[in-house]
Amino acid sequence: MQKKLIALAVASVASGAAFAQTNVTMYGIADAGYVYSTGKANIAGGGTNKFSGIESGLLSGSRLGFKGEEALGNGLKAIFQLEYGLSIDSNAGVGTALARQQFVGLSSNALGTVALGRQYAPGYDATARNDAFAGAAFAPQSFLTTSTAGNNTITPNSGARWNNAVTYTTPNWGGFTGKAIYGFGENAGNDRFVSTSDNGRWGVGANFSAGMFNVDGVYQVRQNVVAANGKDINEWYVGATLDLKFAKLMASYQDQNDKNTLTNNDNSTWSVGAVIPVMSSSAIHLGYAELDFDQGNKGAQLNGKSKAAAVAFSHGLSKRTTLYTGYVYVKNDNDTVGAAPAGLTGVIGAIDRKNHTFTAGIRHTF
Repeated sequence: MQKKLIALAVASVASGAAFAQTNVTMYGIADAGYVYSTGKANIAGGGTNKFSGIESGLLSGSRLGFKGEEALGNGLKAIFQLEYGLSIDSNAGVGTALARQQFVGLSSNALGTVALGRQYAPGYDATARNDAFAGAAFAPQSFLTTSTAGNNTITPNSGARWNNAVTYTTPNWGGFTGKAIYGFGENAGNDRFVSTSDNGRWGVGANFSAGMFNVDGVYQVRQNVVAANGKDINEWYVGATLDLKFAKLMASYQDQNDKNTLTNNDNSTWSVGAVIPVMSSSAIHLGYAELDFDQGNKGAQLNGKSKAAAVAFSHGLSKRTTLYTGYVYVKNDNDTVGAAPAGLTGVIGAIDRKNHTFTAGIRHTF
Protein backbone atom coordinates (compact mmCIF):
# COMPACT_ATOMS: atom_id res chain seq x y z
CA MET A 1 0.00 0.00 0.00
CA GLN A 2 2.80 2.41 0.94
CA LYS A 3 4.62 1.79 -2.38
CA LYS A 4 1.38 2.45 -4.28
CA LEU A 5 0.89 5.77 -2.46
CA ILE A 6 4.46 6.83 -3.25
CA ALA A 7 4.01 5.90 -6.92
CA LEU A 8 0.75 7.84 -7.05
CA ALA A 9 2.42 10.93 -5.53
CA VAL A 10 5.28 10.79 -8.05
CA ALA A 11 2.81 10.38 -10.91
CA SER A 12 0.84 13.40 -9.69
CA VAL A 13 3.96 15.57 -9.60
CA ALA A 14 5.00 14.43 -13.07
CA SER A 15 1.52 15.10 -14.42
CA GLY A 16 1.53 18.63 -12.97
CA ALA A 17 4.92 19.34 -14.51
CA ALA A 18 3.67 18.21 -17.91
CA PHE A 19 0.98 20.88 -17.85
CA ALA A 20 3.22 23.61 -16.45
CA GLN A 21 4.59 26.37 -18.67
CA THR A 22 8.02 25.18 -19.82
CA ASN A 23 9.36 28.30 -21.53
CA VAL A 24 10.00 30.35 -18.39
CA THR A 25 13.53 31.67 -17.92
CA MET A 26 15.11 32.62 -14.62
CA TYR A 27 18.01 35.05 -14.96
CA GLY A 28 19.97 37.52 -12.90
CA ILE A 29 23.09 39.49 -12.08
CA ALA A 30 25.22 39.32 -8.94
CA ASP A 31 27.49 42.37 -8.81
CA ALA A 32 29.43 43.74 -5.86
CA GLY A 33 32.63 45.66 -5.27
CA TYR A 34 34.73 47.71 -2.92
CA VAL A 35 34.29 51.50 -2.89
CA TYR A 36 36.55 54.11 -1.37
CA SER A 37 35.45 57.73 -1.75
CA THR A 38 36.70 61.00 -0.31
CA GLY A 39 35.92 64.70 -0.73
CA LYS A 40 36.19 67.97 1.17
CA ALA A 41 33.10 68.84 3.21
CA ASN A 42 31.25 72.14 2.77
CA ILE A 43 30.30 72.65 6.44
CA ALA A 44 31.40 74.87 9.27
CA GLY A 45 34.79 73.69 10.42
CA GLY A 46 35.57 71.96 7.13
CA GLY A 47 36.87 68.43 7.30
CA THR A 48 36.73 65.60 4.78
CA ASN A 49 33.86 63.28 3.91
CA LYS A 50 34.96 59.66 3.54
CA PHE A 51 33.39 56.31 2.72
CA SER A 52 34.84 52.80 2.60
CA GLY A 53 32.82 49.65 2.10
CA ILE A 54 31.29 46.95 -0.07
CA GLU A 55 28.48 48.07 -2.37
CA SER A 56 26.10 46.11 -4.60
CA GLY A 57 25.46 46.77 -8.27
CA LEU A 58 28.38 48.98 -9.26
CA LEU A 59 28.85 47.89 -12.87
CA SER A 60 25.30 46.53 -13.30
CA GLY A 61 22.43 46.51 -10.83
CA SER A 62 22.21 43.17 -9.04
CA ARG A 63 18.87 41.53 -9.88
CA LEU A 64 16.78 38.39 -10.05
CA GLY A 65 14.25 38.00 -12.82
CA PHE A 66 11.76 35.67 -14.46
CA LYS A 67 10.42 35.97 -17.99
CA GLY A 68 8.42 33.76 -20.26
CA GLU A 69 6.13 33.48 -23.23
CA GLU A 70 3.32 31.31 -24.54
CA ALA A 71 2.56 30.85 -28.24
CA LEU A 72 -1.08 31.70 -28.99
CA GLY A 73 -1.05 30.99 -32.74
CA ASN A 74 -0.81 33.13 -35.87
CA GLY A 75 2.49 34.61 -34.69
CA LEU A 76 0.97 35.99 -31.48
CA LYS A 77 2.34 35.20 -28.04
CA ALA A 78 1.67 36.17 -24.43
CA ILE A 79 4.70 37.50 -22.54
CA PHE A 80 5.57 38.45 -18.98
CA GLN A 81 8.61 39.66 -17.06
CA LEU A 82 9.17 40.04 -13.31
CA GLU A 83 12.52 41.58 -12.32
CA TYR A 84 13.65 42.64 -8.83
CA GLY A 85 16.69 44.47 -7.57
CA LEU A 86 19.02 42.88 -5.03
CA SER A 87 21.40 44.49 -2.55
CA ILE A 88 23.74 41.56 -2.15
CA ASP A 89 26.06 43.46 0.21
CA SER A 90 23.43 43.60 2.96
CA ASN A 91 20.35 41.89 4.34
CA ALA A 92 18.09 43.02 1.49
CA GLY A 93 16.50 40.83 -1.13
CA VAL A 94 13.50 40.63 -3.41
CA GLY A 95 10.76 43.05 -2.37
CA THR A 96 8.16 45.42 -3.79
CA ALA A 97 10.38 48.41 -3.07
CA LEU A 98 13.07 46.87 -5.29
CA ALA A 99 10.94 46.03 -8.34
CA ARG A 100 12.79 47.00 -11.51
CA GLN A 101 10.05 45.93 -13.91
CA GLN A 102 6.85 43.90 -13.70
CA PHE A 103 4.64 43.55 -16.76
CA VAL A 104 2.44 41.30 -18.87
CA GLY A 105 1.57 41.73 -22.53
CA LEU A 106 1.06 40.45 -26.05
CA SER A 107 3.76 40.33 -28.72
CA SER A 108 3.78 39.78 -32.48
CA ASN A 109 6.79 39.73 -34.79
CA ALA A 110 4.72 41.51 -37.43
CA LEU A 111 2.75 43.97 -35.29
CA GLY A 112 4.93 44.72 -32.28
CA THR A 113 4.43 44.44 -28.52
CA VAL A 114 1.89 45.89 -26.08
CA ALA A 115 2.60 45.54 -22.36
CA LEU A 116 1.04 46.65 -19.05
CA GLY A 117 2.77 47.24 -15.71
CA ARG A 118 5.94 48.83 -14.29
CA GLN A 119 8.27 49.26 -17.25
CA TYR A 120 11.34 51.02 -18.59
CA ALA A 121 10.66 54.33 -20.29
CA PRO A 122 12.49 54.89 -23.63
CA GLY A 123 15.18 56.94 -21.88
CA TYR A 124 16.46 53.91 -19.98
CA ASP A 125 17.75 51.89 -22.92
CA ALA A 126 18.74 54.96 -24.96
CA THR A 127 21.12 56.28 -22.31
CA ALA A 128 22.61 52.85 -21.60
CA ARG A 129 23.26 52.23 -25.32
CA ASN A 130 25.25 55.45 -25.73
CA ASP A 131 27.33 55.36 -22.55
CA ALA A 132 30.86 54.02 -22.21
CA PHE A 133 29.90 52.32 -18.93
CA ALA A 134 26.42 51.18 -20.07
CA GLY A 135 24.78 53.11 -17.23
CA ALA A 136 26.97 51.83 -14.38
CA ALA A 137 26.52 53.40 -10.93
CA PHE A 138 29.81 55.29 -11.36
CA ALA A 139 29.15 56.44 -14.96
CA PRO A 140 29.20 60.29 -15.12
CA GLN A 141 25.99 60.67 -17.18
CA SER A 142 24.25 58.13 -14.98
CA PHE A 143 24.82 59.65 -11.54
CA LEU A 144 24.71 63.29 -12.65
CA THR A 145 21.19 62.93 -14.09
CA THR A 146 19.89 61.40 -10.87
CA SER A 147 21.60 63.89 -8.56
CA THR A 148 19.38 66.79 -9.64
CA ALA A 149 16.54 68.08 -7.48
CA GLY A 150 13.91 66.82 -9.92
CA ASN A 151 15.48 63.43 -10.68
CA ASN A 152 15.56 63.45 -14.48
CA THR A 153 13.70 60.55 -16.10
CA ILE A 154 16.04 60.19 -19.09
CA THR A 155 18.65 58.17 -17.24
CA PRO A 156 19.66 54.53 -16.81
CA ASN A 157 18.59 54.70 -13.17
CA SER A 158 15.30 54.50 -11.25
CA GLY A 159 13.82 57.69 -12.73
CA ALA A 160 13.37 55.83 -16.02
CA ARG A 161 11.18 53.07 -14.53
CA TRP A 162 7.49 54.04 -14.64
CA ASN A 163 4.57 52.59 -12.71
CA ASN A 164 1.03 52.00 -14.05
CA ALA A 165 2.35 52.06 -17.61
CA VAL A 166 1.16 50.84 -20.99
CA THR A 167 3.76 50.56 -23.74
CA TYR A 168 3.87 49.85 -27.45
CA THR A 169 7.12 48.74 -29.08
CA THR A 170 7.36 48.40 -32.85
CA PRO A 171 8.96 45.46 -34.65
CA ASN A 172 12.50 45.99 -35.92
CA TRP A 173 12.10 47.59 -39.36
CA GLY A 174 15.50 47.44 -41.05
CA GLY A 175 17.32 48.58 -37.92
CA PHE A 176 14.66 51.06 -36.73
CA THR A 177 12.67 50.46 -33.55
CA GLY A 178 10.20 52.80 -31.86
CA LYS A 179 8.66 52.79 -28.39
CA ALA A 180 5.80 54.76 -26.82
CA ILE A 181 4.77 54.76 -23.16
CA TYR A 182 2.06 56.26 -20.98
CA GLY A 183 2.11 55.99 -17.20
CA PHE A 184 -1.15 56.82 -15.43
CA GLY A 185 -0.98 59.07 -12.36
CA GLU A 186 -4.02 57.17 -11.03
CA ASN A 187 -5.58 60.13 -9.27
CA ALA A 188 -9.21 59.93 -8.14
CA GLY A 189 -11.53 62.63 -6.88
CA ASN A 190 -13.89 65.44 -7.79
CA ASP A 191 -13.03 66.91 -11.20
CA ARG A 192 -13.04 70.41 -9.71
CA PHE A 193 -9.87 69.49 -7.84
CA VAL A 194 -8.36 66.46 -9.57
CA SER A 195 -7.55 65.69 -13.20
CA THR A 196 -6.95 62.15 -14.42
CA SER A 197 -3.82 63.44 -16.16
CA ASP A 198 -2.27 64.73 -12.90
CA ASN A 199 1.14 63.10 -12.34
CA GLY A 200 0.76 61.13 -15.57
CA ARG A 201 3.78 60.51 -17.78
CA TRP A 202 4.23 59.89 -21.49
CA GLY A 203 7.19 59.43 -23.75
CA VAL A 204 8.37 58.32 -27.17
CA GLY A 205 11.70 56.97 -28.30
CA ALA A 206 13.31 56.01 -31.59
CA ASN A 207 16.40 53.89 -32.14
CA PHE A 208 18.32 53.13 -35.32
CA SER A 209 21.10 50.59 -35.17
CA ALA A 210 22.87 49.17 -38.20
CA GLY A 211 26.48 48.24 -38.77
CA MET A 212 28.80 50.69 -37.05
CA PHE A 213 26.08 53.23 -36.18
CA ASN A 214 23.62 53.57 -33.32
CA VAL A 215 21.40 56.64 -32.88
CA ASP A 216 18.71 57.32 -30.25
CA GLY A 217 16.18 60.10 -29.79
CA VAL A 218 13.83 60.42 -26.78
CA TYR A 219 11.11 62.83 -25.62
CA GLN A 220 9.44 62.37 -22.20
CA VAL A 221 6.87 64.45 -20.30
CA ARG A 222 5.69 64.44 -16.68
CA GLN A 223 2.20 65.95 -16.73
CA ASN A 224 0.71 68.33 -14.16
CA VAL A 225 3.25 67.45 -11.48
CA VAL A 226 1.16 68.15 -8.39
CA ALA A 227 4.04 67.94 -5.91
CA ALA A 228 5.91 70.64 -7.86
CA ASN A 229 3.26 73.17 -8.86
CA GLY A 230 0.85 71.38 -11.18
CA LYS A 231 2.62 71.99 -14.50
CA ASP A 232 4.55 69.82 -16.94
CA ILE A 233 8.23 68.86 -16.93
CA ASN A 234 9.55 68.15 -20.44
CA GLU A 235 12.76 66.31 -21.35
CA TRP A 236 14.51 65.38 -24.59
CA TYR A 237 17.65 63.43 -25.44
CA VAL A 238 19.83 62.57 -28.45
CA GLY A 239 22.67 60.07 -28.31
CA ALA A 240 24.90 58.26 -30.78
CA THR A 241 27.57 55.56 -30.90
CA LEU A 242 30.13 54.94 -33.63
CA ASP A 243 31.82 51.53 -33.57
CA LEU A 244 35.21 51.72 -35.27
CA LYS A 245 36.16 48.21 -34.07
CA PHE A 246 39.40 49.48 -32.50
CA ALA A 247 37.24 51.83 -30.37
CA LYS A 248 33.60 52.73 -29.73
CA LEU A 249 32.91 56.46 -29.53
CA MET A 250 29.79 57.79 -27.75
CA ALA A 251 28.18 61.18 -27.24
CA SER A 252 24.86 62.47 -25.89
CA TYR A 253 23.01 65.67 -25.02
CA GLN A 254 19.82 66.06 -23.01
CA ASP A 255 17.72 68.90 -21.67
CA GLN A 256 14.99 69.30 -19.05
CA ASN A 257 12.45 72.14 -19.07
CA ASP A 258 10.54 72.43 -15.78
CA LYS A 259 7.52 74.73 -16.14
CA ASN A 260 6.83 74.78 -12.39
CA THR A 261 7.79 77.97 -10.56
CA LEU A 262 8.10 76.01 -7.32
CA THR A 263 10.91 73.74 -8.54
CA ASN A 264 12.01 75.32 -11.86
CA ASN A 265 14.53 72.51 -12.24
CA ASP A 266 15.83 73.44 -15.69
CA ASN A 267 19.07 71.63 -16.51
CA SER A 268 21.03 70.05 -19.32
CA THR A 269 23.66 67.31 -19.43
CA TRP A 270 26.13 66.40 -22.13
CA SER A 271 28.52 63.47 -22.19
CA VAL A 272 31.24 61.90 -24.30
CA GLY A 273 32.90 58.54 -23.93
CA ALA A 274 34.90 55.74 -25.49
CA VAL A 275 35.39 52.01 -25.07
CA ILE A 276 38.75 50.71 -26.27
CA PRO A 277 39.11 46.91 -26.58
CA VAL A 278 42.31 45.47 -25.15
CA MET A 279 43.19 41.98 -26.33
CA SER A 280 40.19 39.69 -26.72
CA SER A 281 38.32 40.06 -23.44
CA SER A 282 39.33 43.36 -21.82
CA ALA A 283 38.45 46.99 -22.36
CA ILE A 284 39.31 50.50 -21.21
CA HIS A 285 36.27 52.73 -20.58
CA LEU A 286 36.54 56.54 -20.65
CA GLY A 287 33.77 59.04 -19.91
CA TYR A 288 33.15 62.72 -19.19
CA ALA A 289 29.89 64.57 -18.50
CA GLU A 290 28.68 68.00 -17.36
CA LEU A 291 25.41 68.84 -15.63
CA ASP A 292 24.47 72.51 -16.14
CA PHE A 293 21.64 74.16 -14.16
CA ASP A 294 19.66 77.10 -15.48
CA GLN A 295 17.10 78.13 -12.87
CA GLY A 296 17.43 81.90 -13.33
CA ASN A 297 19.09 84.62 -11.32
CA LYS A 298 16.55 85.38 -8.59
CA GLY A 299 17.08 84.19 -5.03
CA ALA A 300 18.88 80.96 -4.16
CA GLN A 301 18.76 79.50 -7.66
CA LEU A 302 20.98 76.81 -9.15
CA ASN A 303 23.01 78.05 -12.11
CA GLY A 304 26.31 76.23 -11.77
CA LYS A 305 27.82 73.05 -13.15
CA SER A 306 28.81 69.65 -11.85
CA LYS A 307 31.56 67.99 -13.88
CA ALA A 308 32.58 64.34 -13.74
CA ALA A 309 35.25 62.22 -15.41
CA ALA A 310 35.73 58.46 -15.11
CA VAL A 311 38.11 55.80 -16.28
CA ALA A 312 37.60 52.06 -15.82
CA PHE A 313 39.10 48.75 -16.86
CA SER A 314 37.05 45.59 -17.35
CA HIS A 315 38.24 42.04 -17.96
CA GLY A 316 36.04 39.10 -18.89
CA LEU A 317 37.11 35.95 -17.09
CA SER A 318 34.38 34.18 -19.06
CA LYS A 319 31.22 35.07 -20.96
CA ARG A 320 29.42 35.45 -17.62
CA THR A 321 32.05 36.74 -15.19
CA THR A 322 33.72 40.16 -15.36
CA LEU A 323 36.30 41.85 -13.15
CA TYR A 324 36.37 45.65 -13.14
CA THR A 325 38.02 48.62 -11.50
CA GLY A 326 37.51 52.34 -11.92
CA TYR A 327 38.23 55.88 -10.75
CA VAL A 328 35.82 58.85 -10.77
CA TYR A 329 36.61 62.55 -10.31
CA VAL A 330 33.82 65.08 -9.62
CA LYS A 331 33.93 68.88 -9.31
CA ASN A 332 30.81 70.74 -8.11
CA ASP A 333 30.39 74.51 -8.52
CA ASN A 334 29.11 76.69 -5.69
CA ASP A 335 25.58 77.13 -7.09
CA THR A 336 24.86 73.52 -8.06
CA VAL A 337 24.29 70.18 -6.26
CA GLY A 338 26.72 67.99 -4.35
CA ALA A 339 27.01 65.31 -7.01
CA ALA A 340 28.92 62.07 -6.45
CA PRO A 341 28.67 58.49 -7.79
CA ALA A 342 25.36 56.74 -7.08
CA GLY A 343 24.76 56.00 -3.42
CA LEU A 344 27.28 58.61 -2.26
CA THR A 345 25.43 61.80 -3.24
CA GLY A 346 24.74 63.73 -0.05
CA VAL A 347 27.30 61.59 1.78
CA ILE A 348 30.53 62.39 -0.06
CA GLY A 349 29.34 64.96 -2.60
CA ALA A 350 29.34 68.59 -1.45
CA ILE A 351 28.60 71.92 -3.10
CA ASP A 352 31.70 73.86 -4.21
CA ARG A 353 33.90 70.84 -3.53
CA LYS A 354 35.69 68.04 -5.39
CA ASN A 355 35.41 64.33 -4.64
CA HIS A 356 37.27 61.20 -5.70
CA THR A 357 36.01 57.62 -5.88
CA PHE A 358 37.85 54.35 -6.46
CA THR A 359 36.05 51.06 -7.03
CA ALA A 360 36.89 47.45 -7.84
CA GLY A 361 34.51 44.54 -8.12
CA ILE A 362 33.16 41.45 -9.84
CA ARG A 363 29.98 40.84 -11.84
CA HIS A 364 28.47 37.46 -12.64
CA THR A 365 25.42 37.00 -14.89
CA PHE A 366 23.26 33.90 -15.03
